[in-house]
Amino acid sequence: MAAVDQVIRTRLHSEVVLVNQVGEYIINGGGKRLRPALVVLSAEAFGYQGKHHHDLAAVVEFIHTATLLHDDVVDESKLRRGRATASALFGNAASVLVGDFLYSRAFQMMVEVGEMRVMQTLADATNVIAEGEVLQLLNCHDADVDAASYMRVIHCKTAKLFEAAMRLGAILGKVGEKEEHAMAKYGMHLGTAFQLVDDVLDYSADEQQTGKHLGDDLAEGKPTLPLIYAMQHGSAEQAAVVRNAIEQGDVEKFADVLQIIRATGALDFTRQQAMREADAACAAIAGLADSKYKRCLLELAGFSATRQF
Repeated sequence: MAAVDQVIRTRLHSEVVLVNQVGEYIINGGGKRLRPALVVLSAEAFGYQGKHHHDLAAVVEFIHTATLLHDDVVDESKLRRGRATASALFGNAASVLVGDFLYSRAFQMMVEVGEMRVMQTLADATNVIAEGEVLQLLNCHDADVDAASYMRVIHCKTAKLFEAAMRLGAILGKVGEKEEHAMAKYGMHLGTAFQLVDDVLDYSADEQQTGKHLGDDLAEGKPTLPLIYAMQHGSAEQAAVVRNAIEQGDVEKFADVLQIIRATGALDFTRQQAMREADAACAAIAGLADSKYKRCLLELAGFSATRQF
């Protein structure tokens, strides 16, 4: 990962000062580097000996960072990981344009790898992620969104890049279709578990640990799984309170909504769903030869479903 970070810093450079400032600010923002780590672990699990896994790990991080820059503009977020968002600090225009720079730099780098399957995987992933962003936008303030529709958003918006990261390592490892599919499946389930826990943390986390205000999802009118479950399993009166909070983006009702979420067991249910996804991720790579890389992937699955930050 030190090698990956070096690639990130080298390839982030631009002759345009503002690009460097915004890019450095968000790259240094304390992210977990989970997605690029998956590229490295997947490639190493198949004995890959080259350096392209470092380059593609950086590509994945650039794509992820670009989505964060654009997300914070769309969501009008002021805080990320305990710091002011790039859009709050540098303005919306700079955030959008530097996000575009990161996307285009990522595509420059993937072309340099010279592997058509790599380009196809990342082109498909970025397209699906964009669709997921639009789906989420359409769902905002819509209290009629059901669990299946919400899971579709998760699969597109979050889990697709996890899936792509794992697939990239398998492509570099030149494995068969079965092994590649297993790695991709692991990534999809891991990413889903990761996002479900994010949904839980928006109603239960220590703000100091997450660097995020509790209730941000509610303020943005996002009908996440805890809210959907609470509406389905609460009383008619409780469902009406949650529905109104989603439709109005009424964060002032956060305490009432939180009480309903706890009373209906919505957070426990969502955690259980995350655990199921983590278990499915582990099952997907059960046939992978034992190695320290496989053990890391299994540990990451457990972390994704049990983390508190």
